[in-house]
Amino acid sequence: MQYLRKQFQASPIYVRVVPFVIFLALTFCQKWLGVQGPYWMYLVKTAVGAWLIWEMRSYVAEMRWAISWEAVVVGVGVCVMWIGISDWYPKFSKPDTTWNPHTLYGQGSTMAWMFVLVHLLGSTLVVPPLEEVFYRSFLYRYLVKTDFLAMPLSRFHLLSFVVTSAAFAAEHYEWLSGILCGLAFQWLVIRKNRIGDAMTAHAITNFLLGVWVIWKGAWQFW
Repeated sequence: MQYLRKQFQASPIYVRVVPFVIFLALTFCQKWLGVQGPYWMYLVKTAVGAWLIWEMRSYVAEMRWAISWEAVVVGVGVCVMWIGISDWYPKFSKPDTTWNPHTLYGQGSTMAWMFVLVHLLGSTLVVPPLEEVFYRSFLYRYLVKTDFLAMPLSRFHLLSFVVTSAAFAAEHYEWLSGILCGLAFQWLVIRKNRIGDAMTAHAITNFLLGVWVIWKGAWQFW
């Protein structure tokens, strides 16, 4: 832990990239852990992600939640878009199994609802800071300027704007929704000159999408 803190303090790249890479690596590992793997690994990576955010908070000054009407509008709008266009374009590839703990642990069981709650909390509170710091604070600026901290968050750079959004989309099964989502969040950062609004919009989108998943049984979104 001391080593990690020293690296976070010493390198502005390390503190913005490594937590995201660790979280992503845990995500990829879950498919090799059997039928229960995705559920338990989501619990593990949510806990690890929360710890990483706690450790990096002192070294990433821009990682601060911010609320604005633009963040609310974008967050709600992206969720509506994500659901609305889902059936209208081909996805990268379908997952082997649908994420639905009720089918494994019993409909309405305590275990099933525990994993549902963990997924909702993780996607709402842990995923947005890790992803927004990596994509919007680091990658967007680093593609333009290796001394990325010297570049204002409000600066618009077309190529980086597109590439960063495409990279964000590559992480998602629903690639088209991911691109549009990435563009919207990056626009927020540029408009507000901070990533806090994008974190809030991201959290709103993921929360509302999670509510939709639970309400409608649309587990394919998870």
